[in-house]
Amino acid sequence: MSFSARCVPRPRPPGDGGPARWYEERLGWATVAGPPVGLLTGLRFDVLELPAAAGRAVLRRAGAGGTGPVALVGRRMRLLVAAGSAEELPGLLDWLEWGGISLDLSALGAGSRMAAPVPPGWSGSGAPGAAVWLRAPEPGRAVEPSLPALWTAARGGAAAPCLVRLVAAAAAECHRVRLLSACPLDGLPGRPVGRPVERSVRPVPQQLTPQRFASS
Repeated sequence: MSFSARCVPRPRPPGDGGPARWYEERLGWATVAGPPVGLLTGLRFDVLELPAAAGRAVLRRAGAGGTGPVALVGRRMRLLVAAGSAEELPGLLDWLEWGGISLDLSALGAGSRMAAPVPPGWSGSGAPGAAVWLRAPEPGRAVEPSLPALWTAARGGAAAPCLVRLVAAAAAECHRVRLLSACPLDGLPGRPVGRPVERSVRPVPQQLTPQRFASS
């Protein structure tokens, strides 16, 4: 009996099934159909979103271990943080004395989604302005231990990045970007051109007691 080549299944290419299948099988993240494919927030992670210019400064300040996965979508940067962090953001900003100030800093939590970046190692970056990873999640490893969180102690012995410090840095850099875009401040008496007036920020305490920063 002869077997036709049609009886032998062809090897499945790495991208077979599309990004949705990759995220569901390799990372265990819930997705929604696109285009573009979306990643549900509020389940495994939430997202802090800010201008890319501010985000780059935050990444420099935080260093390699100070954030979780980070994505870039056009001129916006998205930092993955622990699930539940989105609802804490308003209270955190009030506690850090940024409440009531327009910062262009927002969060995606339960019931929201973010566009799925092209999986790491895949060729191409999709359409212009499509989401891409700057710091990609690692397949086969739980993402939660790497996510900035309020409760940094209960992370299996390895301290997670601190959400309070990340939000403080993000708020300061967002404010700086807004000031730099406000040209009327240039040329004030005693102020060199290009040096906006900067708002003093209360330093984040070295030791933070885990607590809930509920929004009013």
